[in-house]
Amino acid sequence: MPLEKLRRAMRAAAMAAGLAGLASLATVAGLRAEAPPASPAYVPTVSDLMIATIQPRHIRLWLAARSGNWAFSAYELGNLKGAFNRVSRAQPLVDGNSFADMNAAVMQQPIEALAQAIKQKDIAAFDRSYAELTAACNSCHQALNRAVVAIKVPQNASVADQEFAPGVD
Repeated sequence: MPLEKLRRAMRAAAMAAGLAGLASLATVAGLRAEAPPASPAYVPTVSDLMIATIQPRHIRLWLAARSGNWAFSAYELGNLKGAFNRVSRAQPLVDGNSFADMNAAVMQQPIEALAQAIKQKDIAAFDRSYAELTAACNSCHQALNRAVVAIKVPQNASVADQEFAPGVD
């Protein structure tokens, strides 16, 4: 009978090893399930978007017109309008106010006037309309208690890595 005892002992050892293996797998699976939660997605603030997308286009629009590059002025005005629309989708509310509604109320008239001045290649009309656009920016900042953000008409070329003269290839 010692052979039968040996078989039982071997079976018991095999079962114990199998149970230990299952316990190890369960522990590893449990560790995987307890991985830290993913970080929330980064959502740019209105300020981030204004500085990254609106302000550079405002400057480039002025530089292009001052250089007589009406084609690029039209291009940048279109980009500016598009950027405002994207900001309103990314941040629909600013302090409880609809960004899209504020944008339409404040920016529509100056942007239309700029489009007309660009179409007519009229630098005097452009200068007036650009000043109106800049004032509209500041009126919105003031209405949202952000008067510290004061935009102005550029005084010189501040985009050092781009040529604004027309016809440059």
